Amino acid sequence: MIIEISERARELRRRVSAFMDEYVYPNEERYHREVAEGDRWQPVALIEELKARSQTLGLWNLFLPDSERGAGLSNIEYAPLCETMGRVHWASEVFNCSAPDTGNMEVLVRYGTPEQRKEWLEPLLRGEIRSAFAMTEPLVASSDATNIESSIVRDGNEYVINGRKWWTSGANDPRCKVFVFMGKTDPNTADRHHQQSMILVPRDAQGITVVRHLPVLGFDDAPHGHAEVLFDNVRVPVTNILLGEGRGFEIAQGRLGPGRIHHCMRLIGLAERALEVMCQRGLSRVAFRSPVAHQSVTRERIAEARIAIEQTRLLVLKAAHMMDTVGNKVAAREIAMIKVAAPNMACKVIDSAIQACGGYGMQDPFLAHAYAEARSLRIADGPDEVHRNAIAKMELAAYM
Repeated sequence: MIIEISERARELRRRVSAFMDEYVYPNEERYHREVAEGDRWQPVALIEELKARSQTLGLWNLFLPDSERGAGLSNIEYAPLCETMGRVHWASEVFNCSAPDTGNMEVLVRYGTPEQRKEWLEPLLRGEIRSAFAMTEPLVASSDATNIESSIVRDGNEYVINGRKWWTSGANDPRCKVFVFMGKTDPNTADRHHQQSMILVPRDAQGITVVRHLPVLGFDDAPHGHAEVLFDNVRVPVTNILLGEGRGFEIAQGRLGPGRIHHCMRLIGLAERALEVMCQRGLSRVAFRSPVAHQSVTRERIAEARIAIEQTRLLVLKAAHMMDTVGNKVAAREIAMIKVAAPNMACKVIDSAIQACGGYGMQDPFLAHAYAEARSLRIADGPDEVHRNAIAKMELAAYM
């Protein structure tokens, strides 16, 4: 694998790092303070300020390879930028590179009609609105997407939508204006992978109820959050269907591939920062007359963390390289591998950092939230078990 990074991509990485140093890291306390003030579910002034600044500086929509709409970077060129953003959990939004909007924008770029793109993609690209992805359901094991029970039934010139979704990230945000909704248009089709469809549902459509927000290990992730949402006889025009009936599973696979690798890129940044905390705290704390970092158990954890981060980064870069050169379908095994490797690596590194910090590690806002984020990604976008099973099937195919 030969990695060739353009000078423009290297320059963008320098500029993103400089932006983080000047505007993001110094404002972490301000961010938490603004979220805590008043209504936690309202947009944060700091984010809006920094979005305007990054857009002015040309550090905007960096995730999107389409050069006419985004930065025109390949996956392997975007990887280090995404890793840098991942060091602070809210930073990616500042560059309009945050989930689930990135995935939803890619869906609209790839599969949307000109009318759908004009209505929803354009304001998303400008950062004027946000979106949500409604796929997972509380009453079925959604790790198997063919289990989805929500219905999309045509009635004349409209589709009638019924279902209960949860872990719909961003549904609590007042800036959320559209759902990408997955449900069944033909539950009786023999091929279970052609029963599902995806459709665009305006957030203000009659019959939508946000039942509750769902905390992640105690974090509500306001003002973005995750929600359980009820769709009760929601009606939308037939023109809101994406790609056509029965194409939902196909769209989901196309959407989740880039989304998974972006999560893994950010997790590397998260793990790098946790390792920094472990080293800095280990050198400043003295126990039994020597710095904690000088004790063999801590040094072993630091070494293992560095090895694990480097191994995972190389695997992520390989997956990105394959996505760029042979396509997402051929890179399916590598994408599945990083989706298992990166969250598990990050959990282990962050846990070691917490242990090295002692009581401080249990209350440090960065480490606590970082662990919750990494742990949730062992389930989100497909649990470890599903990806391991897929990897094993692809490996065994060569011997059958």
